[in-house]
Amino acid sequence: MIKETLSSEETYELGRELGKKAVPGEVYTLVGDLGTGKTVFAQGFAEGMGVREYVNSPTFTILQIYEEGRMPLYHFDVYRIEEPEEMEEIGYEDYFYSDGVALIEWADLIEELIPKDAHRVVISKDLARGSDFRRIEIDE
Repeated sequence: MIKETLSSEETYELGRELGKKAVPGEVYTLVGDLGTGKTVFAQGFAEGMGVREYVNSPTFTILQIYEEGRMPLYHFDVYRIEEPEEMEEIGYEDYFYSDGVALIEWADLIEELIPKDAHRVVISKDLARGSDFRRIEIDE
């Protein structure tokens, strides 16, 4: 599925709609350049799952856990991961294969660790169509 959004609010809303449909055990990967809206999408996704806490990209902690929604949300930001093996130190498998949902920003950096049935979300800009335009491709 390909969606086009024209504002951060629309990107957030698309994430929220997807978060409403999320079920336990799913893994969602977010891929896109810096500033494309991965965190905005993640914030909407979290709201769709019932998370009321402010969601920020866990760039320095790698993982933020939100437990107050319909099910746990494990929000990863692996931008600072240099080697996929670093994910083993935080026990990534416990989160990827759990009763919650894993949402991974910069997932292309640890592609070999991502489950084959993960949902891939690719967000890209096209400045020729405006600074707020986003093309969002979702493999469901």
